[in-house]
Amino acid sequence: MYAPLQNDSFLRACLRQPTDHTPVWLMRQAGRYLPEYRATRAKAGSFMGLATNTDYATEVTLQPLERYALDAAILFSDILTVPDAMGLGLSFALGEGPKFEHAVRDEAAVDRLAVPDMDKLRYVFDAVTSIRKALNGRVPLIGFSGSPWTLACYMVEGAGSDDYRLVKTMLYSRPALMHRILAINADAVALYLNTQIEAGAQAVMVFDSWGGVLADGAFQAFSLAYTQRVLQQLKKEHNGQRIPHIVFTKGGGLWLEEMAALGPDVLGLDWTVNLGSARARVGHSVALQGNLDPNVLFANPDQIRAEVTKTLESFGAPGEPRNGLVDGHIFNLGHGISQHTPPDHVTALVDAVHEVSRRLRQPR
Repeated sequence: MYAPLQNDSFLRACLRQPTDHTPVWLMRQAGRYLPEYRATRAKAGSFMGLATNTDYATEVTLQPLERYALDAAILFSDILTVPDAMGLGLSFALGEGPKFEHAVRDEAAVDRLAVPDMDKLRYVFDAVTSIRKALNGRVPLIGFSGSPWTLACYMVEGAGSDDYRLVKTMLYSRPALMHRILAINADAVALYLNTQIEAGAQAVMVFDSWGGVLADGAFQAFSLAYTQRVLQQLKKEHNGQRIPHIVFTKGGGLWLEEMAALGPDVLGLDWTVNLGSARARVGHSVALQGNLDPNVLFANPDQIRAEVTKTLESFGAPGEPRNGLVDGHIFNLGHGISQHTPPDHVTALVDAVHEVSRRLRQPR
């Protein structure tokens, strides 16, 4: 059904298999920093108009690959499609973040929650299949979802938040109610990601964007446990192909060992974590993804190259294979690319990653 994969460096690195360079992709690589994205979004009329239209979603997913020598594509969608399918009424105003018409703040609202019918998310799966075909084997396609905790933050707050007051109030005052939300979210996320895999996603990523706002102890009980519930249900293979699982917790550097113990193939790191130290802590059990500060991309190209080099040297060369496996590294930013990033600066980053990582692999 699909063309053979021409560049499998991303999948190989996820599975800690040797590669001739460090593969690179960027969180939010299809987005507002690209003028072609803004033009397509204007045609679509709204963010959800873009995300729910198969042709537009395919077009914007492929746009960064036309500009940059990236080693993976990621589905263009939003982390909040699952709660939207639960009937919470997701909307986006231009220049503002997402909002829900119906926040989940009491027992009655929680009683109405259920794992949604995946047919309500058919537009996502149609986009996955369309993108996979359009890639024509150029690079692998990553599917994704928000984590159960991150989804709950938006569902309870009704929008983004500076202090997470409402969701944390529920967590501390009604923990049983919060656990009910998280259990439903985890089962919904697992089904959603498995359906993306069936539609053509070759790796899947769980974005725990707000796990780092939790206190130690609360993180384990309300975020980590439900990420584990997702991972335990995820397909590891589809049509004979291994499907890597990636977990990224922004602000999660304190808990790397605990996250690695969940058994993902890859841990994503934000920019506050030293890659070499992270490799020493968990690198023989999982691959690592990250972790350049996105604001480095506002520096000039020479400085970008220097920071890329520092990041790659911090991780180091993959090392000699042990039982056929090396310490895998996928280069990425420590969070999503800023909408104000100069597009040419991304060229400097991608080219530097490939060139410097090849040099680091040469015998000394």
